[in-house]
Amino acid sequence: MSHMTNGGLFSVPGLRRLRVMTQKELLQLFRDVALMVFFLYSFTGDIYLAASGVSMQLKNAAIATLDADYSFASRELASRFQPPYFQPAGSVADARQAIRRLDDGDVMAVLDVPPRFQERLQRGEQVSVQLQVDTSNSVLGFLASSYGAQIVGKYALEAAAQREGLAASGGIAGPVVEADTRVWYNPNQNDAWFMGISELLTVVTLFSILLPAAAMVREKERGTIEQLMVTPLTSFQILFPKVVAMTLVILAGSAIALFGVLGPLFQLPMRGSLVTFFLITALYVFTTAGLGLLAATVARNLAQVGMLTVVILMPMLLLSGAWTPIEAMPPWMRGLAWISPLHYFLDAAYGILLKGVGMDLLWDSVLAMAGLGIVVFATGMRRFDRQFG
Repeated sequence: MSHMTNGGLFSVPGLRRLRVMTQKELLQLFRDVALMVFFLYSFTGDIYLAASGVSMQLKNAAIATLDADYSFASRELASRFQPPYFQPAGSVADARQAIRRLDDGDVMAVLDVPPRFQERLQRGEQVSVQLQVDTSNSVLGFLASSYGAQIVGKYALEAAAQREGLAASGGIAGPVVEADTRVWYNPNQNDAWFMGISELLTVVTLFSILLPAAAMVREKERGTIEQLMVTPLTSFQILFPKVVAMTLVILAGSAIALFGVLGPLFQLPMRGSLVTFFLITALYVFTTAGLGLLAATVARNLAQVGMLTVVILMPMLLLSGAWTPIEAMPPWMRGLAWISPLHYFLDAAYGILLKGVGMDLLWDSVLAMAGLGIVVFATGMRRFDRQFG
């Protein structure tokens, strides 16, 4: 089907059509009450829950003690396992009860102190202490075992120093190497900053795919797409206003999340240029919206759009580096990660909000997103022309 043209996109008639079509898309979106409620919740409640309720740090892990020595040394060692990392959860009588409490999830770790622990320490003999850890959650289990090894190692060093009389206080007298650790960008290691930004990027990705696809499928369900095709509008003038309208809405949602949730409630620093952040977000929405338009050319109704959105979203999240570092992925997955637009948006967002970097360091990510966006949007337009042209 051929289309009548009357001026280019950036001519006065073209800009007027873009404005009118964008207004139409916004009106149609705002009339969908259920979708708008879901949208507002996602950019407020969902981000708040992710920032406040999800932590990758070890906090108050329940630990029980199996003390077969009942000495001052064994009690002193057990007393070192204290908050904020560990929470003492009493003692167990034998190994069978220890395993039962681990299996029931009643405790996360059991400290097993062998008989004659203090006696062997005083004689300078080698003595082993066992820490049994529930590693069903591998991240927290690894942290528990690591912190436990540090606590036991420090206690062993102090006990050896006391035995040799190197220092009355238990420390080693003389020159020592002191490790001074400095944490950049997030000195308090506040999980709320990372998890809040991560959830914001996930929500932006979700609606960047879902909203354009839903708008397109809604036209197909109502039969208005055929009416648009006989108007003096090109395919680009039909599709691009949908992307512009959804971009404006998503930028508004991102502003609500930053200035209404993450900033005032979690003190997210936002060190870089917010103008740069919103411009890159707009570019990312354009890039990802092309995937939504592609999904809309396949889906026949809104239910199928929802399922296709999940199919597209999950690989993007897994390949972005938000959940698993790129370096930890298999080689073939690392190659796929470079074609995930969320991977570049992730670097840009964390770089701007937490590190305060500018375009001098983000230009490669911006170019990669722009290239992916052009390819994907052009592919969506081509499929649209084949389906309705």
